[in-house]
Amino acid sequence: MTTELMMVIAQENLGAHIQKEQEEEGLKTCINPLQVWITSASAPACYNLIPILTSGEVFGMHTEISITLFDNKQAEEYLKSLVMETQDLASPVLRSVSICTKVEEAFCQAHVIVVLDDSTDKEVFTLEDCLRSRVPLCRLYGYLIEKNAHESVRVIVGGKTFVNLKTVLLMRYAPRIAHNIIAVALGVEGEAKAILARKLKTTPSYIKDVIIWGNISGNNYVDLRKTRVYRYESAIWGPLHYSRPLLNLIFDSEWIKREFVATLKNLTATGRQFGGILAAHSIATTLKYWYHGSPPGEIVSLGILSEGQFGIPKGIVFSMPVKFENGTWVVLTDLKDTEISEQIMTRMTSDLIQEKLVALGDKIHFQPYQSEHKDLVPHEEKNPVMSDAAYFLNQIPQTTFEKPQSLEFLNGFEGKTVES
Repeated sequence: MTTELMMVIAQENLGAHIQKEQEEEGLKTCINPLQVWITSASAPACYNLIPILTSGEVFGMHTEISITLFDNKQAEEYLKSLVMETQDLASPVLRSVSICTKVEEAFCQAHVIVVLDDSTDKEVFTLEDCLRSRVPLCRLYGYLIEKNAHESVRVIVGGKTFVNLKTVLLMRYAPRIAHNIIAVALGVEGEAKAILARKLKTTPSYIKDVIIWGNISGNNYVDLRKTRVYRYESAIWGPLHYSRPLLNLIFDSEWIKREFVATLKNLTATGRQFGGILAAHSIATTLKYWYHGSPPGEIVSLGILSEGQFGIPKGIVFSMPVKFENGTWVVLTDLKDTEISEQIMTRMTSDLIQEKLVALGDKIHFQPYQSEHKDLVPHEEKNPVMSDAAYFLNQIPQTTFEKPQSLEFLNGFEGKTVES
């Protein structure tokens, strides 16, 4: 074979190869992957969340996903190593994984946005400063979501730092998709189940229908009146679907009123961080329910914008009982025996309303709710599981867990200067 003939054949082979590759790429583009963006991707929760998302358990084994890790420029080297680790998983549902540190490119065609806790490396001395520091970043995120994200984008807010407040601020600054922004409450629910399971010497997954009311990362009420325990080893035994009311199994009522309250209050107090595993699992489970529905008959706690259900004031993000079905959630307003006393409801809603007013500058000082009739409150109502805002105020002089979203932090993103 002459050199000239070999060159002709080689050229034909190259042309055929290029055409085949183009056809394969064309077929791939016909199947658009789900675009998943994770903010504050250097947070520990992101490291634990990625393996769950790429396992196929959340969106399904037949849904390909592309993950984008979004953080500031200072985190770029860490994000590059995280990208390599994610690629090493060789997940069949992962189309691609990339990083983004440029603000103007954030949330481009995003279908799912996971908002994690912001990095914390500066000291603050007042609760009011912490609340106001949420606004610049939420305003920026809201603008970018409205501008760049897919019209059907779903936003899920996780973490332990002013979760309700960040959610309502995102709704304010991204009004077009406000109906698709939710706050994760399953972390607090999981902590409550674990404490109860240790007391009963059973497995936390056997405990169902714990309801979290109110402020997920602040003043909340853990309602055990609907809680049931399955597969509990006792004198009464039944099939797998048989359950018993939890309050009938814990005979030490003082333990619920005191030790359970104190332990959970300490775990869920404002400023206390979830471990990365719990935060990631809570977010992934909530996303799974959002896409595929929650278990039939099971109550799920979720932070959503109040429309006046259960007597909750409109316009605040409040955790309440829901069920997921058909790609959305339904508030379980028909639950019986879930009435909350006026004092407890006022205590929770007062703090949430004040958080929003202080953050937006409509109120100067945050004043924790104090009952005017403290001595008249029945004993049963003094013992809801509350994480008191006063805890945060008492800890401020020696804490360094909050970082205001200053211009310096926002300008850490490449290619964008944020003005106050």
